[in-house]
Amino acid sequence: MAVEPQEWHDVDATLFEQTIRPRGRPAILRNLVQTWPATRAGRESPSALIRYLKSFDGGHPAPLFEAPADINGRFFYNATLSGFNFETRRALLNDVLDRLHAGLGVESAPALYAGSVSLPIYFPGFSQANPLQPLIKGSVIESIWIGNRTCIAPHFDNTENIACVVGGRRRFTLFPPDQIANLYPGPLDLTPAGQPISLVDVRKPDLDRFPRFAAASSVAEVAELGPGDAVYIPALWWHNVEALEDFNVLVNYWWRDVPDYFDSPSTSLLHCLLTIKSLPPEQRGGWKAVFDYLIFQSEGAALEHLPPKARGLFGELTQDRAERIRSLLLKSLSRRPG
Repeated sequence: MAVEPQEWHDVDATLFEQTIRPRGRPAILRNLVQTWPATRAGRESPSALIRYLKSFDGGHPAPLFEAPADINGRFFYNATLSGFNFETRRALLNDVLDRLHAGLGVESAPALYAGSVSLPIYFPGFSQANPLQPLIKGSVIESIWIGNRTCIAPHFDNTENIACVVGGRRRFTLFPPDQIANLYPGPLDLTPAGQPISLVDVRKPDLDRFPRFAAASSVAEVAELGPGDAVYIPALWWHNVEALEDFNVLVNYWWRDVPDYFDSPSTSLLHCLLTIKSLPPEQRGGWKAVFDYLIFQSEGAALEHLPPKARGLFGELTQDRAERIRSLLLKSLSRRPG
């Protein structure tokens, strides 16, 4: 049975960095952004929040996801997994907000959301008027999600994430990274928004088709959030996101704890498809041991018997080493085998 993530109040940078993040688990940050003007507008009414957002609209067409009402808010694949049950296009956010306002209380209204919209580009000035406490260090990606009753399938991000509810209510259902097999990922080459998603409908799972989901469900954590609340989602935790009212607004903060010269770990998956996945089983087992020692360092720090300078590219990653590794990879990938 799912449990609620641990809840925290009066969160500041010290509590977040020294206590919450080291747990490596999701956390509800109750009332984190309750003093935002945007949150006050969201608590007043959808109309008030729509007026507030329009005051920052930069006038740029943004990505819009739209589907008929009969998808029940679940933006997903089509029946053959060859495409999707929704359409994407670009639209002015002022027009999107008008359509959402007109659809309040209308059961036949299409499912709509503008997703992962950059705050600095599309709503300039919003972040200055609604600043997050200095919880996050380094470079941060700020995004806003605006829509009606939508359900985004379980997926994971490579980044750390704080998601703040400004208007409406959200339900986050979260699963640890080690539950990937029990979540039945869909096609990795065809995804709704770039990240792999689970094929399981968390709201009404089909356990005949997806029996292992029962194991994932037993370790799930469910966070119910209203305006002013936030949830911290560690990198690689799967999360299903349900918007529970006719008008919902969420602000996301994504960040990484490494310098910009670090590449995305997802790149390694593609390279491993070329080099390791289809090797004979005994060779894959051998390479697993190499990776466990040199990369995952399962038994402790690797190459400790060597002086630091003698560890070469396998020493601590620096910007210079990162550039040398990229150069070697580019040279390798430019060669056609045979």
